[in-house]
Amino acid sequence: MRNFKFMAFLFFLMATLLTAQKKTVSVEEIYNGSFRTQGLDALRSLNNGEEYTVLNFDRATGNSSVDVYDYATQGKVRTLVSSTDLKDLPRFSSYEFNADESKMLLATEVESIYRRSTLGYFYVYDVKDKSLVKISDQKIQEPVLSPDGTKVAYALNNDLYLLDLATKNTRQLTQDGKKNAIINGITDWVYEEEFAFVRAFDWNSDGSKIAFLRFDESRVPEFSMDVYGTGLYPDQTVFKYPKAGEDNALVSLHLLDVASGNTEKVNLGDPYYIPRIKWMNNPRHLSVQTINRHQNHLKLHRVDVLDNSSTVLLEEKDAAYVDVTDDLTFLADDSFIWTSEKDGWNHIYLYGPDGELMNQITQGEWEVTRYYGYDQNEDRVYYQSTENGSINRGVYSVESNGKKKRALAAEPGTNAADFSADFTYFINTYSSATVPNTYTLHRALTGKQLTEIKNNSALLAKLEDYAISPKEFSTISINGNDLNMYMLKPLDFDPNKEYPLFMYQYSGPGSQNVANRWMSGNDYWHQKLVAEGYIVACVDGRGTGYKGRDFKKATYMNLVKYETEDQIAAARELSKLAYIDEDRTGIWGWSFGGHMATNCLLKGNDVFEMAIAVAPVTSWRFYDTIYTERFMRTPAENPSGYDDNSPFNYPELLKGKYLLVHGSGDDNVHVQNTMRMIEALVQANKPFEWAIYPDKNHGIYGGNTRVHLYNKMSKFVRENL
Repeated sequence: MRNFKFMAFLFFLMATLLTAQKKTVSVEEIYNGSFRTQGLDALRSLNNGEEYTVLNFDRATGNSSVDVYDYATQGKVRTLVSSTDLKDLPRFSSYEFNADESKMLLATEVESIYRRSTLGYFYVYDVKDKSLVKISDQKIQEPVLSPDGTKVAYALNNDLYLLDLATKNTRQLTQDGKKNAIINGITDWVYEEEFAFVRAFDWNSDGSKIAFLRFDESRVPEFSMDVYGTGLYPDQTVFKYPKAGEDNALVSLHLLDVASGNTEKVNLGDPYYIPRIKWMNNPRHLSVQTINRHQNHLKLHRVDVLDNSSTVLLEEKDAAYVDVTDDLTFLADDSFIWTSEKDGWNHIYLYGPDGELMNQITQGEWEVTRYYGYDQNEDRVYYQSTENGSINRGVYSVESNGKKKRALAAEPGTNAADFSADFTYFINTYSSATVPNTYTLHRALTGKQLTEIKNNSALLAKLEDYAISPKEFSTISINGNDLNMYMLKPLDFDPNKEYPLFMYQYSGPGSQNVANRWMSGNDYWHQKLVAEGYIVACVDGRGTGYKGRDFKKATYMNLVKYETEDQIAAARELSKLAYIDEDRTGIWGWSFGGHMATNCLLKGNDVFEMAIAVAPVTSWRFYDTIYTERFMRTPAENPSGYDDNSPFNYPELLKGKYLLVHGSGDDNVHVQNTMRMIEALVQANKPFEWAIYPDKNHGIYGGNTRVHLYNKMSKFVRENL
């Protein structure tokens, strides 16, 4: 017995010495790129299916190039374009082809507007004669080449324009664009943020028509933000932002005849939202998705552009809400692929050209997480799913009748595929909690790996010198559900000691933080804290994704209520562990997660001693229509759902240490949320700490900002947990 105790002591001593020799990750290293993973930037398969292109950027010289690689040999075949050969374009940051790959769009000096929208200078490069044409002397939005590459349509100052590349003539297609009033072809703020698209116009397959959305924002209330900058007086950003229950933009669909310039409005029966438009293969047919304000009744229309008639092909209804996706894919005869949760799990369905259901392609108690495409020659549907566990992602194929399924890349972890145009090959990106991104080439039919293209073994070797603790995945039984969880323990973990517990979560609808994939910036920060003697845990509660429709939509009409209950219950359960100090429990989160951290500290004031909330929502009345009403309906319909879980309505519950952080230039979750929380706490005479980052948006980054923020949070954790 003495020998056993002595050996155990020696083992513990050796582990302690080894840990002492390891370096601790620093915040500065996280955000100066020291742990950056190598990747394949802007990879696109060429039409021939045998080659693909990659955007390569030389950090030393600033030069960029689009290079062609052979799938089979992985050798570089040629360079399509290099900035070193373009005297008028010293560098470019993105590229797009037209349909026949004869022309390329190159972008430079791109600047962000909101989360997805940008402005930039764009050029058209002719692959054959190597000529370069600047589209406009002004910064423009979302240029798109016509299928034959002879014209380019783009947006400027809320109007649409057309450049004829042969004549160099530019024609203004719409005339009524006006800031904060009328937008043609580009989405408004709330569509961009919540329906996740910016370009709301496109060419049909023969280039004869352009379909576009028009937004009339006249009745939408304005939101304003001071931009402090460096001048004597601040500027003010004013934009239309519909908060829950307020008026949205009036959206309408229009068809423009390219030859004549005539525009015609399409009658869709006065839809409330138009979240997607997509041309079918037949150039006279346009698909349009419309959805009601409650977002629980979606219709897929087919518009005939010759007679402006509209037919409903499909309808989706749900007691809670219907998700809008980009999975709609038209096959050669305009039959189509569609994904739906109607059987309780997200699966793939095949419909005929007239909307008749042909069959459900996938089924089971798991989720299709991405649809990749359909190989008509082999009758194979390719997709990504959670068949290998809800925290994992695998790549699979199946026949369109749902038979002869094949696992192509399903090793535990996260697999994501990029297929060649003819589905001969795919490049798989694999990572796990222990393996950074690895890129391998596979045959699509069998999944056979042909070669490794790139890995991050150098990063793994570098991390051997650091104190990096493995994620321990498990489930925890909370409120009748087995919730996914991971835990990080110090490398010199001693089960006989007590450790403070620091919980992390996001918890938003359909999200997932407990996932078997490589580390993000927050993961590295958690490693820093763990090396300093904390245990970090993350639990995905009710309302998060990839465990079926009912689990995800359980929080409908009561955002943050059940999610908060689950985090409080999880903290209580974890505190029962012998090695957790139940008097030192903290929680943190960003955005939705910041709302959650605040609520947990207040409503769970007998469980949590500390919380950090970054850019939190503090009342859903302050957030936008599309997101909030999808899950809560309007404030008039559901006042208690909005107010019962708004933390500035019960500031007197604060007992623990609280840090509140926001960017003053947050166009998404307005700093108004934090200001109202501050005022409530002040009037309740509650002590707390807070920080405002001037002119920083929802991401709170730029320059040294992230370093300052995470060092501040590190200090707060050390001093209060």
